[in-house]
Amino acid sequence: MSAHIELNHKIHVLTKKEELDSIRVPGKVVIVLDIIFATTTMVAALAHGAAEVLPVLDEAAARALGRELAPGSYVLSGELYAETLAGFVHPAPLSLISHGIEGKSVIYSTTNGTVAMTLAAGAARVYCGALLNAARLVEHVMTHHPRETVLIVCSGSGGNFNLEDFYGAGCFVERFAQRLGAAADLSDAAKAARAFYRHARIPEALLDCRIGRMMAARGLAHEVEFACRVDAFPVVPALESGRLRLVA
Repeated sequence: MSAHIELNHKIHVLTKKEELDSIRVPGKVVIVLDIIFATTTMVAALAHGAAEVLPVLDEAAARALGRELAPGSYVLSGELYAETLAGFVHPAPLSLISHGIEGKSVIYSTTNGTVAMTLAAGAARVYCGALLNAARLVEHVMTHHPRETVLIVCSGSGGNFNLEDFYGAGCFVERFAQRLGAAADLSDAAKAARAFYRHARIPEALLDCRIGRMMAARGLAHEVEFACRVDAFPVVPALESGRLRLVA
């Protein structure tokens, strides 16, 4: 008589991108989160018709990549320490969408989110997550990666923990736990993120965190509220060879 073995699915949360230095990512599935705003913007751009998003480490890399592409085929967007780069489109989601991106490559450089995505590139698969696509991305991971450990990476900011990313991580953990039931093997950080997610309310929680307050002071409260549109876009952006594209 053969015994049925229940495989536990490990879900772990890294509270800032710098923790990737101590984690072996090969063989793991990584979901990168930068809720205000990098991954939210990348998800929204692809959901609104961008052909691809090219996340890069810095302004120099963005400009160099632009020189390789045909004029008019791409949009440069990005910031450094929350200041829009000269000659680049503002990196918040609604600002970028309103600029016009349909069918174009978006070359995107930010202080934290695109850096986190680059650091995770050695994983078995790297996905771009946001509150906007949480349910669909979890469904995809459950279907296509039923046995791999999942690392949900909060980008953080300048080596610091960011509450909005932790909330986003909790949203993903909650959805994984609902799908997995008793097979969910949650790390302590994953359990803490889920507890915060269950306790907090949006948009208030995001508008009250450090980055949220900074953005509201700059007249961008509407962008933060847009980032809170949970499950608005059922898209799965995956990173491959430095290019973020939608999985069919």
